[in-house]
Amino acid sequence: MAIGPGATAVGLKTSDAVILAAEKRMTYGGFVVTKHVKKVFKITNNVGVAAAGLISDMQELFRVVSYLIRLREIETGKISSVKSIAKLTSNLMYNRKLFPYYTQVIIGGVIDKPELYSLDPLGSLIEDDYIVIGSGAEIAIGIIESRYNRTLSIDQARDLVITSIKTAIGRDALSGDGIDMLIITSSGIKEETMVF
Repeated sequence: MAIGPGATAVGLKTSDAVILAAEKRMTYGGFVVTKHVKKVFKITNNVGVAAAGLISDMQELFRVVSYLIRLREIETGKISSVKSIAKLTSNLMYNRKLFPYYTQVIIGGVIDKPELYSLDPLGSLIEDDYIVIGSGAEIAIGIIESRYNRTLSIDQARDLVITSIKTAIGRDALSGDGIDMLIITSSGIKEETMVF
Protein backbone atom coordinates (compact mmCIF):
# COMPACT_ATOMS: atom_id res chain seq x y z
CA MET A 1 0.00 0.00 0.00
CA ALA A 2 1.44 3.40 -1.01
CA ILE A 3 1.39 6.22 1.51
CA GLY A 4 1.48 9.84 0.39
CA PRO A 5 3.86 12.39 1.87
CA GLY A 6 3.08 13.29 5.44
CA ALA A 7 3.41 16.46 7.46
CA THR A 8 1.93 18.50 10.23
CA ALA A 9 1.57 22.25 9.76
CA VAL A 10 -0.18 24.70 12.07
CA GLY A 11 -1.30 28.30 11.70
CA LEU A 12 -2.67 30.32 14.59
CA LYS A 13 -3.55 33.98 15.03
CA THR A 14 -3.68 36.12 18.14
CA SER A 15 -4.85 39.69 18.53
CA ASP A 16 -1.54 41.03 17.18
CA ALA A 17 0.38 38.16 15.55
CA VAL A 18 0.24 35.10 13.32
CA ILE A 19 2.32 32.01 13.98
CA LEU A 20 3.00 29.48 11.22
CA ALA A 21 4.91 26.26 11.88
CA ALA A 22 5.61 22.85 10.35
CA GLU A 23 7.71 19.85 11.25
CA LYS A 24 10.81 18.95 9.21
CA ARG A 25 10.46 15.30 8.09
CA MET A 26 10.13 14.31 4.41
CA THR A 27 8.74 10.85 3.74
CA TYR A 28 8.13 8.80 0.64
CA GLY A 29 5.95 5.78 1.16
CA GLY A 30 7.22 4.15 4.33
CA PHE A 31 10.69 5.71 4.08
CA VAL A 32 12.13 8.79 5.73
CA VAL A 33 13.89 10.59 2.87
CA THR A 34 15.33 13.44 4.93
CA LYS A 35 14.96 15.04 8.35
CA HIS A 36 15.77 18.61 7.28
CA VAL A 37 13.06 19.87 4.93
CA LYS A 38 11.69 23.39 5.26
CA LYS A 39 7.90 23.61 4.90
CA VAL A 40 7.45 27.24 5.97
CA PHE A 41 8.31 30.09 3.61
CA LYS A 42 8.48 33.86 3.82
CA ILE A 43 6.55 35.50 0.95
CA THR A 44 6.92 39.19 1.92
CA ASN A 45 8.17 41.02 5.00
CA ASN A 46 4.77 40.51 6.69
CA VAL A 47 3.30 37.39 5.04
CA GLY A 48 4.37 33.76 5.25
CA VAL A 49 3.12 30.29 4.39
CA ALA A 50 3.26 26.79 5.85
CA ALA A 51 2.42 23.70 3.83
CA ALA A 52 1.94 19.96 3.92
CA GLY A 53 2.25 17.64 0.96
CA LEU A 54 4.71 17.13 -1.87
CA ILE A 55 7.81 19.25 -1.22
CA SER A 56 8.55 20.00 -4.88
CA ASP A 57 5.00 21.24 -5.48
CA MET A 58 5.06 23.58 -2.48
CA GLN A 59 8.48 24.94 -3.44
CA GLU A 60 7.39 25.62 -7.02
CA LEU A 61 4.08 27.18 -5.97
CA PHE A 62 5.68 29.55 -3.47
CA ARG A 63 8.49 30.47 -5.88
CA VAL A 64 5.85 31.58 -8.40
CA VAL A 65 3.72 33.36 -5.77
CA SER A 66 6.74 35.24 -4.39
CA TYR A 67 7.80 36.30 -7.88
CA LEU A 68 4.31 37.51 -8.89
CA ILE A 69 3.76 39.40 -5.62
CA ARG A 70 7.16 41.09 -5.83
CA LEU A 71 6.48 42.07 -9.47
CA ARG A 72 3.06 43.48 -8.52
CA GLU A 73 4.52 45.48 -5.64
CA ILE A 74 7.20 46.96 -7.90
CA GLU A 75 4.62 47.90 -10.56
CA THR A 76 2.05 49.41 -8.17
CA GLY A 77 4.31 50.70 -5.41
CA LYS A 78 1.88 49.23 -2.85
CA ILE A 79 2.27 46.46 -0.29
CA SER A 80 0.12 43.42 -1.09
CA SER A 81 -2.50 42.49 1.50
CA VAL A 82 -2.58 39.04 3.07
CA LYS A 83 -5.94 38.37 1.42
CA SER A 84 -4.66 39.34 -2.06
CA ILE A 85 -1.69 36.97 -1.67
CA ALA A 86 -4.06 34.21 -0.53
CA LYS A 87 -6.39 34.92 -3.47
CA LEU A 88 -3.50 34.86 -5.98
CA THR A 89 -2.36 31.51 -4.54
CA SER A 90 -5.95 30.24 -4.75
CA ASN A 91 -6.18 31.24 -8.42
CA LEU A 92 -2.84 29.60 -9.25
CA MET A 93 -3.94 26.37 -7.54
CA TYR A 94 -7.37 26.37 -9.19
CA ASN A 95 -5.81 26.89 -12.64
CA ARG A 96 -3.97 23.60 -12.08
CA LYS A 97 -7.13 21.72 -11.05
CA LEU A 98 -6.69 18.96 -13.65
CA PHE A 99 -3.09 18.38 -12.51
CA PRO A 100 -3.17 19.96 -9.04
CA TYR A 101 -0.32 20.89 -6.79
CA TYR A 102 -0.21 18.05 -4.26
CA THR A 103 -0.13 20.36 -1.26
CA GLN A 104 -2.30 21.98 1.37
CA VAL A 105 -1.40 25.55 2.30
CA ILE A 106 -1.76 27.93 5.24
CA ILE A 107 -1.15 31.61 4.46
CA GLY A 108 -0.91 34.15 7.24
CA GLY A 109 0.36 37.59 7.96
CA VAL A 110 -0.13 40.95 9.58
CA ILE A 111 -0.58 44.11 7.51
CA ASP A 112 -3.50 46.00 9.11
CA LYS A 113 -4.57 43.09 11.30
CA PRO A 114 -3.66 39.39 11.73
CA GLU A 115 -5.15 37.22 8.96
CA LEU A 116 -4.98 33.47 8.40
CA TYR A 117 -6.22 31.42 5.40
CA SER A 118 -6.18 27.76 4.41
CA LEU A 119 -6.16 26.40 0.87
CA ASP A 120 -6.73 22.85 -0.33
CA PRO A 121 -5.02 21.48 -3.49
CA LEU A 122 -7.79 22.95 -5.68
CA GLY A 123 -7.48 26.43 -4.18
CA SER A 124 -10.54 26.59 -1.90
CA LEU A 125 -9.92 29.60 0.34
CA ILE A 126 -11.13 29.65 3.96
CA GLU A 127 -10.29 32.19 6.68
CA ASP A 128 -10.03 31.02 10.30
CA ASP A 129 -8.42 31.76 13.68
CA TYR A 130 -6.40 28.54 13.67
CA ILE A 131 -5.72 25.93 11.01
CA VAL A 132 -4.04 22.52 11.11
CA ILE A 133 -3.21 20.51 7.99
CA GLY A 134 -1.37 17.33 7.03
CA SER A 135 -1.26 13.75 8.17
CA GLY A 136 -0.91 14.77 11.84
CA ALA A 137 -3.80 17.24 11.73
CA GLU A 138 -6.27 15.07 13.68
CA ILE A 139 -3.87 14.87 16.59
CA ALA A 140 -2.68 18.49 16.62
CA ILE A 141 -6.17 20.00 16.25
CA GLY A 142 -7.27 18.46 19.56
CA ILE A 143 -4.49 20.29 21.41
CA ILE A 144 -5.19 23.60 19.64
CA GLU A 145 -8.97 23.46 20.17
CA SER A 146 -8.67 22.67 23.86
CA ARG A 147 -6.36 25.62 24.64
CA TYR A 148 -6.87 28.31 21.99
CA ASN A 149 -8.33 31.77 22.53
CA ARG A 150 -7.71 35.07 20.72
CA THR A 151 -6.26 36.70 23.85
CA LEU A 152 -3.17 34.45 23.96
CA SER A 153 0.11 36.33 24.14
CA ILE A 154 2.67 35.65 21.41
CA ASP A 155 4.70 33.46 23.79
CA GLN A 156 1.60 31.49 24.84
CA ALA A 157 0.58 31.01 21.20
CA ARG A 158 4.12 29.93 20.28
CA ASP A 159 4.12 27.37 23.11
CA LEU A 160 0.69 26.08 22.03
CA VAL A 161 1.87 25.61 18.43
CA ILE A 162 5.00 23.78 19.59
CA THR A 163 2.98 21.52 21.92
CA SER A 164 0.48 20.66 19.18
CA ILE A 165 3.18 19.74 16.66
CA LYS A 166 5.21 17.77 19.21
CA THR A 167 2.07 15.82 20.14
CA ALA A 168 1.41 15.07 16.45
CA ILE A 169 5.03 14.00 15.95
CA GLY A 170 4.65 11.58 18.86
CA ARG A 171 1.73 9.79 17.15
CA ASP A 172 2.19 10.38 13.40
CA ALA A 173 5.11 8.43 11.89
CA LEU A 174 5.09 10.67 8.81
CA SER A 175 5.86 13.80 10.89
CA GLY A 176 8.96 14.52 12.92
CA ASP A 177 12.52 15.73 13.43
CA GLY A 178 11.97 19.32 14.52
CA ILE A 179 9.94 22.43 13.84
CA ASP A 180 10.38 25.47 11.60
CA MET A 181 8.34 28.48 12.70
CA LEU A 182 7.48 31.99 11.51
CA ILE A 183 6.26 34.51 14.09
CA ILE A 184 4.67 37.35 12.14
CA THR A 185 3.80 40.76 13.59
CA SER A 186 3.28 44.20 12.06
CA SER A 187 7.01 44.83 12.52
CA GLY A 188 8.09 41.80 10.46
CA ILE A 189 8.82 38.08 10.55
CA LYS A 190 10.95 36.24 13.09
CA GLU A 191 12.10 32.75 12.06
CA GLU A 192 12.85 29.97 14.53
CA THR A 193 14.06 26.42 14.09
CA MET A 194 14.00 23.63 16.66
CA VAL A 195 15.64 20.26 16.05
CA PHE A 196 14.90 17.23 18.23
